[in-house]
Amino acid sequence: MTDKVFKIFIDFDGTITTADVGAGLVNTFGDKEKVAEIVKAWMENKITSPESWYAMFDTMKDFSSDKLESFLADYIIDETFPAFVNYCEENKFEIQILSDGFDFYINRLLERENLSHLKVFCNKSRFIDNKPVPSFPWSDEECKFCGNCKRNHILTNTGDEDYIVYIGDGYSDKCPIQFCDFVFAKQDLLRYCEMNRITYFPFNNFNDVTGKINELKGKKRIKKRHQAELKRKEIFMQG
Repeated sequence: MTDKVFKIFIDFDGTITTADVGAGLVNTFGDKEKVAEIVKAWMENKITSPESWYAMFDTMKDFSSDKLESFLADYIIDETFPAFVNYCEENKFEIQILSDGFDFYINRLLERENLSHLKVFCNKSRFIDNKPVPSFPWSDEECKFCGNCKRNHILTNTGDEDYIVYIGDGYSDKCPIQFCDFVFAKQDLLRYCEMNRITYFPFNNFNDVTGKINELKGKKRIKKRHQAELKRKEIFMQG
């Protein structure tokens, strides 16, 4: 055991899963060309994340619950993730999954791996005529980048004594990492960290993350990332 309190926030698509499930979904059942145009507009900040999801879901045809189950059969959770969950639970490190994806596939994949007890914050959906209709209960009026404001979950669920860890791989992770003390990054997020001089640990799978966190908790003193502390104070001062 250790007296250090790590709060660990993890992206889902492409981080916990080996591939981006949401992207695969809209490309499989939607119009690939239109989806590509919508994603480009979102990444250029021309439209918000909710707007992009509404537009992409609108292109989806020939979708059903049975076809969803068949589609999800091709997507797997990183084989090292369950052991990482066990490690965190043994050390009483709280895990929260933060995703700009959707409950209807996230919950199914976690349940398949007996991980449905994990706390998840994500976008929601309901089905009308076998077609998913998105909703965004965790959006932020002042921040239009994500449908599910990951920053707010981090600030709401941590305190001054916590060491805040973020694990991610993609474009929707670039906002929340600004507020975290330790960042584990791969793929697009890694490139973003390098371009913006954000300190990070590269990782290939959750064994890498386990090893580094175990190393950190074994140190007598570890420093929080100064820029992250300033960002958190800035938000709290704004009220």
